[in-house]
Amino acid sequence: MFSAAILIGGKATRFDGRDKSALVVDGETILSRQLKAVSIVAADVLLVGGPAHMAPPPARAVADIVPGCGPLGGLHAALSSAAFDPTLLLACDMPFVTAPLLGHLLSLARQADAVDVVVPKTERGYHPLCAVYTRACLEPAARRLARGALKLAAMFDEVRVRVVTADALAAFGDPDRLLANVNTSSEYRAIGANGTPS
Repeated sequence: MFSAAILIGGKATRFDGRDKSALVVDGETILSRQLKAVSIVAADVLLVGGPAHMAPPPARAVADIVPGCGPLGGLHAALSSAAFDPTLLLACDMPFVTAPLLGHLLSLARQADAVDVVVPKTERGYHPLCAVYTRACLEPAARRLARGALKLAAMFDEVRVRVVTADALAAFGDPDRLLANVNTSSEYRAIGANGTPS
């Protein structure tokens, strides 16, 4: 059994502070799309960093333990609260993730005892906000939070990482689509009316 954590507490400074999880893609909010996908692969679903009312059952709200520290703080809160190990971590602005992809990432983490993180990597680099983390990452995350070293992917130097290449991701669809996220208004417009990245 697995946990999944959707990070919804970001400031969205590049999107005028808007709640990106509430953006509509193909007639449905990104959060609703994600909850459907993660509920298929995880028995424990957490919404990290947002208000409690945003967590419809069976999801539960989890507050940041160390506020204002971005995704690393969200990972720390998620691993501290997750009912199961490992935990899928997902940014709230990724509308095209699918249950088969997420289930595959989780299964890779379960298959290998010598892995702390399973993370996709494409020509754009690591995708640490669509990745799986074990509780072995909790202590390194806490250490980095304590010294203000907040870049999540930089923690990979301290843990055992399994990389999932773009070629492997292609079995589940176009990696650029699967891992697309909405950081700005222009990126949201680029998705287009039919929900396809242009």
